Amino acid sequence: MSPKRPQGVVMLLMLMAFDVSGAFVGITIGNEMSNPPSATDIVAILKEKKIQHVRLIDSNHQMLTALANTGIEVMVGVPNDQLLRVGQSRSTAADWINKNVAAYVPATNITYIAVGDEVLTNIPNAALVLVPALRFLQSALLAANLNTQVKISSPHSMDMISKAFPPSTATFNSTWNTIMSRYLQFLKDTGSSFMLNAQPYYGYVGGQGIFPLEYALFRSLNPNSQISDPNTNLFYTNMFDAIIDATYNSIQAMNFTGIPVLVTASGWPWRGGPNEKAATVDNALAYNTNLIRHVLNNSGTPSQPMNQSSTYIFELFNEDLRSGPESEKSWGIMFPNATTVYSLSFEDVATTIPESPALRGMFCVANSSAPHSALKHSLDWACGPGSANCSAIQPGQPCYESDNIVAVASYAFNDYYHRTQASGGTCSFNGTAMITSTDPSHGSCIFAGSTGANGDGGTASGPVSPDSFASRSQSCWLTHLAAALLLILVV
Repeated sequence: MSPKRPQGVVMLLMLMAFDVSGAFVGITIGNEMSNPPSATDIVAILKEKKIQHVRLIDSNHQMLTALANTGIEVMVGVPNDQLLRVGQSRSTAADWINKNVAAYVPATNITYIAVGDEVLTNIPNAALVLVPALRFLQSALLAANLNTQVKISSPHSMDMISKAFPPSTATFNSTWNTIMSRYLQFLKDTGSSFMLNAQPYYGYVGGQGIFPLEYALFRSLNPNSQISDPNTNLFYTNMFDAIIDATYNSIQAMNFTGIPVLVTASGWPWRGGPNEKAATVDNALAYNTNLIRHVLNNSGTPSQPMNQSSTYIFELFNEDLRSGPESEKSWGIMFPNATTVYSLSFEDVATTIPESPALRGMFCVANSSAPHSALKHSLDWACGPGSANCSAIQPGQPCYESDNIVAVASYAFNDYYHRTQASGGTCSFNGTAMITSTDPSHGSCIFAGSTGANGDGGTASGPVSPDSFASRSQSCWLTHLAAALLLILVV
C-alpha cells in the first residue's frame, strides 16, 4: 500500500504553478458614459489590443454575452448600490450569483467578483455588510460548484492606509480594524487577493510638491532626488511600488501574510481643469506605458521582489457622466465613440526586438554638448513613450551612473534607436543625440549593436536586466523542484 500523499506538497505545487505564470495587465470598463459603444464593438477593441483581462464595474449582461468564447478573463462587479441587499440576504446573494455568474460560465471566463468599490471610504454606512456580502456570495459560489474558478474580494482606496510613507511603517486606518481583520481572514480562508485601487496621480497631487512628478510617472530620478525608506534602506524609484509595499506592510501589521495584492485600478487622467496641471496626454501616456512595462517585467517591488501585482489600467473609455472635476471624466485611453485619445500597447514593450545586422557597430549616443535639461527631457521620453528598455540604467544596474547623465541617456537613446530604426525610428531626440561608430560599452554595460556583446559578432540586444534573469532562474529552479516533488508523490 502506497503511503499517503502529503497534502502540503500538493499545495506547494499549486502555488508554484500560480507564481510562474507571471503578472498580467488588464483594463477597466466603466459604465458612466452617455453613448457607450456596443458590447460587440468593445470586445472587438479588446481583441485588437490583445487585452486578455478585463474588469467590468458591474455585471452587464450584454458584455458577458459578447465576451463568451473569447478566452478573456473577466472580473465582474457588485455595484455599491446593490451591496446592502446582497449583504443582508443570503438568498439575494445566491440570486445574484445565479443571474450574473452561473448563467454565463463556462462560455464566459469569469474569474473574479469585485464586491463594491472603496466601500469603507466611499459608503461607510455599508461597512458592516461588506464581509457578510463576501461570505454570502462565497456560499453561493460553493453551492454552484464555482468556488475554485471564481474568487471574491473588494477593492479598497489608498485612503485606507493612514500614512503610506515610509512603506515599512504603513498601517490601515484603525477605525476599520475590526472589519479589516474579518476581511483579511476571508481572503486568507478563500485564497483571494487584496484588491487595491492604486492611483499615484492622487498621491502626487495630494502631496503638493513633496514628491517629484518623475517619481509618480516611473521616470528616472535625479541622483539628489533618490527616495528611500529610512527604516529598511530600500530605494523606491516610483510611487506605485511604494503604495504596493505600504499595502503589504499594512496587511502584515494586522498579523496576516500570504495574501497577494491585486491592483484593480491604476491610471492617469489625460485632461483636467485649470488647476489640474498634471492631467495631460503626455503624462497619461508616460504613466500607463511605464506601468505596463513595470508590471510585465515581473520585477516585483523593493520589499516584495518575487511578488509582482497584476494590474487593471483605469480605464478603457472616458466616462463623461462621472461627477467631480474635469480630470474625473478623462481617465480613458479612448473616447466613447471608440476613437483613440492616445495609443497604448498592452504587450511587453520591453522585450528584446531583433535588430538589423546593418546596425551592428553603429550607436546612437547623447550629444555631450547638449544642455543637461534637454538631455533629461529626451531621456524621459525615451524611457517613457519611446518604450526603450531602461532597466539597465536604474540604480544598482550595470549601466547606472548617478553623476553622468550623458552616459545614462546614451544607453536609453541607443536602445530606442536599435529597437525602432527598422520601423522609422531616428537618432535625433531634438538634437540631443548623434550617431557614432565608437562602441560606448564598458565593463558589464553592453550597448545594443556592440559586436562584443556575445563574442561572435551576432546580434546584440543590450544587457539582460537582473530582474529578467532572476525571473527565468526562478522559473527554472521551480521547474526542477516541481519535478522532484512529483517523484515524491508517485513513489
